[in-house]
Amino acid sequence: MIYTITLNPSIDYIVQIDQLNLGELNRMKQDYKLPGGKGINVSRVLNQLNVPSLATGFTGGFTGGFINDWLKNEGVKTGFVKIKDDTRINIKLKHGEETEINGLGPAISENEIKEFLAMMDNITADDIVILSGSVPPSLGNDFYNKIIQICQDKQAEFMIDTTGQELLAALPNKPILIKPNHHELAELFDVQLSGVEELIPYGKKCLELGAQHVIVSMAGDGALLFTGEEVFFAKALNGELKNSVGAGDSMIAGFIGTFDKTRDPLKAFEAGVATGGATAFSTDLAQAELINKLLPQVKITKIAGRN
Repeated sequence: MIYTITLNPSIDYIVQIDQLNLGELNRMKQDYKLPGGKGINVSRVLNQLNVPSLATGFTGGFTGGFINDWLKNEGVKTGFVKIKDDTRINIKLKHGEETEINGLGPAISENEIKEFLAMMDNITADDIVILSGSVPPSLGNDFYNKIIQICQDKQAEFMIDTTGQELLAALPNKPILIKPNHHELAELFDVQLSGVEELIPYGKKCLELGAQHVIVSMAGDGALLFTGEEVFFAKALNGELKNSVGAGDSMIAGFIGTFDKTRDPLKAFEAGVATGGATAFSTDLAQAELINKLLPQVKITKIAGRN
């Protein structure tokens, strides 16, 4: 089983307006609401790939009910711990550029934390745990470490999608995958990076520090896969960019869902590029029809490693 953990989910309230006038009345052109959270996005895309997962974390209030109902209607299995406080709402204001106003997240009690950790104690060596997204302040700075320790004790594989010191601290525990973008990779090592050639040494360094596989996404410039002694490059797919939110989560779903079945990192990378592209070219997350259409268009070349 693949567990996707979203500790701080949200309703993403997406509002489109023609123009924003501060201090005045503004009228919406269009609005819609979606379940938000990186792990939730992964589970929704895994569902399109016919890969079962359990979406878990914390949800509460009418906002948490909205998320659970949405996922249930899509056929995604859920196991969220119900909390007293309300799940947050994030506002995505689109007026040419996108302005985001994200909620802090709910207060989570000690008993609610214990319930979640008790559930995580059910994982086995056959499972993969995907940790992604922000952590509510009430959980403290080391909550991911607690989950990683459970994975280590149970010999379960885990993937982590975070940044900075939190990511560096996780590397010695050998995550099955990390997926920084090129900006996050540069920030991770406090350097300036420009172009593929400059990225390669730092992607390899992530492997040396413990990651089993590394994908570095470069938006419209494609993506790199670091695995073993080899580095592969995938060109960006052709299409109209409609949605950058969730494209990285979709790439993770494509990679992990395929790698869990095949243990082939190249096939997994190919699926990741297709699922990421399918989300980028959609108003919501990737759908199976578009993923299957894009998959044959993925072109991967080896740019470093064994001949």
